[in-house]
Amino acid sequence: MFNVKTIAVIGASLLSLSFSACSQSETSSTAQSSAPAATPAQSSAQAQSSAALASGTFSGRSDHITTGAVRLVKTQTGYGLEFAEDFSLDGAPDPIVAIGNGETYSKANKLGALQKITGSQNYALPASFTPGQFSQVYVWCEKFDVPLGVATLTQ
Repeated sequence: MFNVKTIAVIGASLLSLSFSACSQSETSSTAQSSAPAATPAQSSAQAQSSAALASGTFSGRSDHITTGAVRLVKTQTGYGLEFAEDFSLDGAPDPIVAIGNGETYSKANKLGALQKITGSQNYALPASFTPGQFSQVYVWCEKFDVPLGVATLTQ
């Protein structure tokens, strides 16, 4: 039969294995959930991007801190915007990405919701887009209808 010492050793071993498995599972799920999955349009833009046609650097607006680089690129399927790894927004409700001129944009130029507040991300431009048509990229707060950051594109 088992004595108390043997049962304690077996129990401690099982407990150790349980913690180890739980820790590995938690680390794996945390790593998976911290990087959002790319949409097909994003993956396509990333895989097919070429040299920048124009680029700019974000500066904050409306008392927000928005920094980082953005590039206009030609892809095999059209044009896209690539936010660099150094992109950062200090946070705001309902941020979107848009293009336009003169620090304003029309809702027709909205590219979609900001994917994340830091790091690289890609946005496909509409099929009707032609280079030179718009000179600015906006991170805009739809809730309060104010710019959070603007980048002027230059060649």
